[in-house]
Amino acid sequence: MEDREAKSILEAVLFTAGEPLSFDTLKTVLETGESDVERLVKELVSDYTIQNTGLLIVEVAGGVQMVTNPACGPWVKKLLATAVPAKLSQPSLETLAIIAYKQPIIKAEIEAIRGVNSDGVVKTLLERKLVRMLGRKEVPGRPLMYGTTKEFLQYFGLKDLSELPTLKEFQEVDIPEAPEMLPDETVMQEIHQEEQIPAEAQAEQAPDEVRPPAE
Repeated sequence: MEDREAKSILEAVLFTAGEPLSFDTLKTVLETGESDVERLVKELVSDYTIQNTGLLIVEVAGGVQMVTNPACGPWVKKLLATAVPAKLSQPSLETLAIIAYKQPIIKAEIEAIRGVNSDGVVKTLLERKLVRMLGRKEVPGRPLMYGTTKEFLQYFGLKDLSELPTLKEFQEVDIPEAPEMLPDETVMQEIHQEEQIPAEAQAEQAPDEVRPPAE
């Protein structure tokens, strides 16, 4: 298969998918080796960037996705304004931030930071597939632990959790179309204070804590 044909196929499947596709999936579709897929993706990314079209090919959430060019954002927003999209409420974003930075975390720990019951918010995040259950913590009652998902990475345009912004950067994030989505400063300070606890103390407080499995 010639490169030109392979790139056309890549464009078609990425457009159809509407979500990130893993390199393994692309390798299977193209029936070629991983090195060839990686090369073709890099060339396609470069082609779209140079042509400066309304679409871009990007690597996100551990895969490859076709997205709209940010330069076309104002016009895309005009289209989206005709239908009100579901946005995260401030409580939802606060809870999501806590889970993202402290995962794996149980609901009681989330509520200790927020100071309010979080049943409804956690349920909403589960329904929107931004968080998932990671199993149970081996403590009395064996409460469920929560962590973020690939959909979370996709929502915020991150390749993986290592790209999470610092708390200071998170507070400075500019979301003009939905400024109310920024987390409450008090909540972010609570998370920051917990991060200052020495590693030894954290180990004593949560001896059974485990890291979430790789996405």
